[in-house]
Amino acid sequence: MSLLLAASGPSPYWYLTRGTGVVALLLLTAGVLLGVLTSARWGTPRWPRFVVSGLHRNVTLLALAFVVVHVLTTIIDGYAPIGLRDAVLPFFSSYRPIWLGLGAVAFDLLLALIATSLLRARIGQRAWKLVHWLAYGAWPIALVHAFGTGSDAGSGWFDLLALGSAAAVVLAVLWRVVRAQSGPGAVRLAGGLTAFAVPAAIGMWAAEGPLASGWARRAGTPSSLLASPAAGKAEAVAELPSAPFDASLSGTFSISAPRADGSIRVALSAVAAGGSKGLLHVTIRGAPLENGGVQMTGSSVTFGSRDTPQAYAGQIVSLEGSRFVASVHDAGGKALELTLDLRLDPSTRTFTGSLHAA
Repeated sequence: MSLLLAASGPSPYWYLTRGTGVVALLLLTAGVLLGVLTSARWGTPRWPRFVVSGLHRNVTLLALAFVVVHVLTTIIDGYAPIGLRDAVLPFFSSYRPIWLGLGAVAFDLLLALIATSLLRARIGQRAWKLVHWLAYGAWPIALVHAFGTGSDAGSGWFDLLALGSAAAVVLAVLWRVVRAQSGPGAVRLAGGLTAFAVPAAIGMWAAEGPLASGWARRAGTPSSLLASPAAGKAEAVAELPSAPFDASLSGTFSISAPRADGSIRVALSAVAAGGSKGLLHVTIRGAPLENGGVQMTGSSVTFGSRDTPQAYAGQIVSLEGSRFVASVHDAGGKALELTLDLRLDPSTRTFTGSLHAA
């Protein structure tokens, strides 16, 4: 009987939330660039002005569609306590209220942009233009939201993507300022300074906030999603080797009897490298499969020293057969990615394997 070889990965909604969020940010960036071209009445024989304007409108609609999917998958995934109200009413959520709230503000601005565009003939040009200019604020707000709550903040590829998006917006705004030679000098100067100041401020904030240690707790992550803040936990974490490191694993596993809903629980307890590198506990919940595997619906992972075995806590984020990856955080928000390769012996309910912490 191979318990984990047939196990499936985590909820696909988690991946959809990440993917749609990144795509929405890219589409918002493209929408800002096209909006700048439209406001400058730019056009060529190959790209007439009506084509640029239409593309701007369609890209904005597509961005809104991806934001809607991003919101729905976040709610359905259920890992964080986020409800439908939190998507439209900012700063009321119990999960990272400020940074999640900024995402709600960006969403509301997009909704206002679409609604006023549909009602443009009724509300008048002046009101429509005011809302349209305010909607440009959705881009920097969405960027701050992505850093403040995104799972990929701090990843090299995401940081490069954010930097490229910011550079493109800055260059577009500067081009617009230079092109508007007939505009008031003070307005043009303010536009150019803002183009530099906003991305620079976001970058400095990100370096001291989301990209620094301890952000998860400072951002407002509920304590239930972090390791319990027991006394002496910081010292206990320090007993573990500094990541990255590798260790061998040996341990036991158990399988619970089916519950009333038919689900079972597989619990694994392991010692890493004879105890010098910590204790590991993994729980996988799900429905049993005919071939002996488990269709995973939930998980929990803890890792720490003998004195505080729950110094790090989190869940499985990728599961392929008997190899899985877990994301865990300590009470201060410091993250570890644990990659485990296991070899199970069903006859003795024991296993051996390897652990890589990054």
